[in-house]
Amino acid sequence: MEAESRAHLAAIAALSQALDDAGVDHWLFGGWAVDFWVGQQTRPHDDVDLAAWRRDFARIKVALEAAGWRHTPMPDDVIGTRYVLGAVLVEFTFVESGPAGEVVVPLPDQPVVWSTEPFGDVRREFGAVSARVIPLDVLRAGKAVPREDASDAAKDRADAATLERVVE
Repeated sequence: MEAESRAHLAAIAALSQALDDAGVDHWLFGGWAVDFWVGQQTRPHDDVDLAAWRRDFARIKVALEAAGWRHTPMPDDVIGTRYVLGAVLVEFTFVESGPAGEVVVPLPDQPVVWSTEPFGDVRREFGAVSARVIPLDVLRAGKAVPREDASDAAKDRADAATLERVVE
């Protein structure tokens, strides 16, 4: 495994530990979640994607900054924010609970239901690192329709093909 991937895994471990210690619910999604579901790295990653409750923004900031993470928000952050540890970028997407318990991405113009069921507390392991991940069916649904950008679409297609082989 290359040095960048080892740095990402170490950052995921540190991130999980800091947020678990603070009692903050959080879930890996995106490419690293695929890798945690299959137990091995399937492709290179530019960042770590994490979902968390919007209401926990302040607790996340305190926990991560105490653990050495640097908050690096973007001027156009609408539904999330970013943190950096060393050379590893984590991008948060904040979610809210809908009236029927669904998980909602609170876009300003039109909230989007990400999952009709709560994300739960499934943990998966990748080597010695344990992390909470979004449910497999939610991850599969998110990868089923490739994004518009050609590079992102290629990742989504590769991830979808990988997830077809996963058995819970």
